[in-house]
Amino acid sequence: MDIDKLVDRILKDSKIDLAFETEPTQTVSKSVTENTPISGKDGVFDTVDEAVKAAKKAQKLYFHVSLARRKKVIQAIRDTLLPEIEEIARMGYEETNMGNLQDKIQKNYLALTNTPGVEDLNTLTQVLTGDDGMTLYELCPYGVIGAIAPSTNPTETLINNAIGMLAAGNAIYFSPHPGAKNSSACLIQKLNRIVSEASGIDNLIVTIKEPSIEAAQAMMVHPDINLLVVTGGPGVVSQAMKSGKKVMGAGAGNPPTLVDETANIEKAAVDIVDGASFDNNLPCIAEKNVVVVNKVADFLLYNMEKAGAFYVKELSDIKKLEALTVTAKQTPNKKYVGKSAEKILQDAGVSYNGHPRLVLVESTPDMPFAKIEMLMPVVPFIRVPDFDAALAVCLELEHGLHHTATMHSENVTRLNKVAREMQTSIFVKNGPSFAGIGFKGEGPTTFTIATPTGEGTTSARNFARVRRCVLTDGFSIK
Repeated sequence: MDIDKLVDRILKDSKIDLAFETEPTQTVSKSVTENTPISGKDGVFDTVDEAVKAAKKAQKLYFHVSLARRKKVIQAIRDTLLPEIEEIARMGYEETNMGNLQDKIQKNYLALTNTPGVEDLNTLTQVLTGDDGMTLYELCPYGVIGAIAPSTNPTETLINNAIGMLAAGNAIYFSPHPGAKNSSACLIQKLNRIVSEASGIDNLIVTIKEPSIEAAQAMMVHPDINLLVVTGGPGVVSQAMKSGKKVMGAGAGNPPTLVDETANIEKAAVDIVDGASFDNNLPCIAEKNVVVVNKVADFLLYNMEKAGAFYVKELSDIKKLEALTVTAKQTPNKKYVGKSAEKILQDAGVSYNGHPRLVLVESTPDMPFAKIEMLMPVVPFIRVPDFDAALAVCLELEHGLHHTATMHSENVTRLNKVAREMQTSIFVKNGPSFAGIGFKGEGPTTFTIATPTGEGTTSARNFARVRRCVLTDGFSIK
């Protein structure tokens, strides 16, 4: 039987109104039900259990939908949200009061337009044939994915994960950060409505009205959650790992950038300032340390100042910045996470000129700014004698997190050596850090970089199981 006819029959029997192959003039979405209706509107429920159960019922229907129809769902998300992308970015910016609005618009645009969909699944398909028959590696959905989103990239992560996870055939329970709950809930409702109208299936994307740590923990252990995708700090990733479920966890990073004496210094300076100041240094991939060979340090500094950095070298001013931005527990002061360079300089009482995008602090590897992932546009400037010393410092400051590193050099041998030694999920050569997520660099966009669990830059193919399907004594090559 034709699969589309089979799907239509299944959904008709389930009393779900569908409009798939042609553009409907009007589509009426109905909640997925068995005997009694489930409470909830546009995917937002009162309890974790209600939301997850609704998503499970929706995914059972979505499982039978063809790849062509999944493509229509993804395209509907892109087409509908694109005119609203500035509004979506503004919601997250105004609620969290972190980052830079224009950069957030760019990040949301990237998530919407550069996140791969169904086409990404083809990258893992493989067929082997031989004397003993044929083996096919197939991809299938996990079921219901429990996805945790951060406050640093709230709407970007929702869009990015929704496209990839739906492309792979899953339903999604989103657990947004409480600090971004309103903008997240609004976007989840938008996504739910878009997906419902495009697929005819309600509740493929769900959440609850009041996100909390307790609710996230309940979601992690819910029996109907088949995969956990955690975009957040090491604490929540660690908690997810204790659930006994498969976890894809995005962890902390402290990305260094290494500049040697062979680099194109003028370009390196612009790239580093652009990358480190992007969204006020909120992205986990952003340059968090500048490690430069002495021979070119002053020239790099000169060009970084031209590109919009403000250099702080007086010990008294450095102490002011440290007192403002670093707590007694040697953690970033959350009040200044994602704040602008000017705001930080003003509140620290450090005099400055112009409108700097980035604060460069003369540092050594043992200073707090160097060791801590600050998530603010305050970046250490560390001078070293030579390339070998630079690599050693970068390895020390990256803390073995294997997240991101960047390097500026014209020496191919050195570039290859640093890439091997750092072993990071993202390694950018002669470009700004954000090139590693597809902004002014080739490749797809992702906001879930699963370094602790090893998947790296995630996309649709990561959100699908791999099935080895073996046919003996058939389709063999003789």
